[in-house]
Amino acid sequence: MCSDLGLDAYVIGGFVRDLLLHRKSKDIDIVVIGSGLEAAKHVAMKLGKGTEARYYGQFGTAMISHKGWSIEFVGARKESYKLFSRKPEVEDGSLQDDQNRRDFTINALAISLNTYDFGLLLDPFNGLRDLELKIIRTPLDPDITYSDDPLRMMRAVRFATQLGFRIEQSSYEAIVRNRNRIRIVSAERIADELNKIILADVPSVGFKLLFDTGLLHVIFPEMAALQGVESINGKSHKDNFYHTLEVLDNLAGMSDDLWLRWSAILHDIAKPPTKKYDPEVGWTFHGHEFRGARMVPRIFKQLRLPQNDRMKFVQKMVLLHLRPIVLAQEVVTDSAIRRLLFDAGDDIDDLMTLCEADITSKNEYKVKKYRDNFRLVREKLKEIEAKDRIRNWQPPVSGEIIMEVFGLRPGKEVGLIKNAIREAILDGIIGNNFDEAYGLMKKHGLELGLSIVREPEQPPVIKSNGPVPI
Repeated sequence: MCSDLGLDAYVIGGFVRDLLLHRKSKDIDIVVIGSGLEAAKHVAMKLGKGTEARYYGQFGTAMISHKGWSIEFVGARKESYKLFSRKPEVEDGSLQDDQNRRDFTINALAISLNTYDFGLLLDPFNGLRDLELKIIRTPLDPDITYSDDPLRMMRAVRFATQLGFRIEQSSYEAIVRNRNRIRIVSAERIADELNKIILADVPSVGFKLLFDTGLLHVIFPEMAALQGVESINGKSHKDNFYHTLEVLDNLAGMSDDLWLRWSAILHDIAKPPTKKYDPEVGWTFHGHEFRGARMVPRIFKQLRLPQNDRMKFVQKMVLLHLRPIVLAQEVVTDSAIRRLLFDAGDDIDDLMTLCEADITSKNEYKVKKYRDNFRLVREKLKEIEAKDRIRNWQPPVSGEIIMEVFGLRPGKEVGLIKNAIREAILDGIIGNNFDEAYGLMKKHGLELGLSIVREPEQPPVIKSNGPVPI
């Protein structure tokens, strides 16, 4: 179609790479020798009905969506960078200029769309050979490539992780040398690459590369701080960095949920600041789940991750991650199960998945014991939920009813009565129903010296709208 306008055009980058690797992709990048916008408008018109097109004149790019395919058009260009910016100065260029500016040889491959040489593979940097050898290598001097656009260092790690490739030695060494240049990249762009690494089949590959190159120490120092083993009097603790990676890989085999995977990354994040040595028991990390939960909002803000329910979900997982493990070590009581259901709410299944991923012992007997006990916990969870309806619990007697019956305004007494009802239900002293809760409310209110001024005419309808905040 571009030939109608007298323009040469080439498919370039990731689609060509994935085509040669037999990976499915519906994202196509087309570079045009001339105006990418003009070419995109012509193609959109030819494709006709059902085609959506967006034009970004200030960037000289266009995006066309058609039957599930995304096609981006851009004019061939060459770029030059200033030292303290990753925003290049851009000018029109040739196909060779455009291939020169690509991050890696495997992404510089192009296929001609022109009638005179349609289908010809253009491979000026031996990218096809690097695909065969499974190598990540820059087309030009890696120090220049990474210094010009430091995000490419994160992309090198990401592609190595996603594709199962290795970073070529000179490129690897250049990442080590230029790692501090990553500071000029926005946190949002870094987080985007980090999330893609986390969503890989074996995300630990990427995190080991980030750690070994020093990038992790710059972008995520809290995670880097997990690494290391300290010994006193022959007593050592495990390396919490590599343990975290084991948990992450275990979880990756169970769930594709990004935020559950983030929970695996952060579940032990507070172990370094809570680490203490006790001559009697060795190393302890008391309260790391509470401190870790408090660290989550700051880390999410620092990495420009969402400050919404996703963050709160991760925070809850970190806070509760020891609870099922403790239950799996003890005789499981109905009361303990009720409290776990109450606190976890609809996230109980995700919490159990995280905890099962947290089993990284090399002792097969211990692993089997934990898994057997977790099965018991899961069975108990189903049994208690069916009987007591604790998940997404709301109190059978609300604060409004308490205030109405005793003629109170919002205050301490209302909170005391609500807590008494909640604890009695969780301990199994009373059932999770209005009649028993109302009876306890009156009894506890009278013990507090309150007087009944009005009885409700009929029991209210209690609607569940999520677990009570922890």
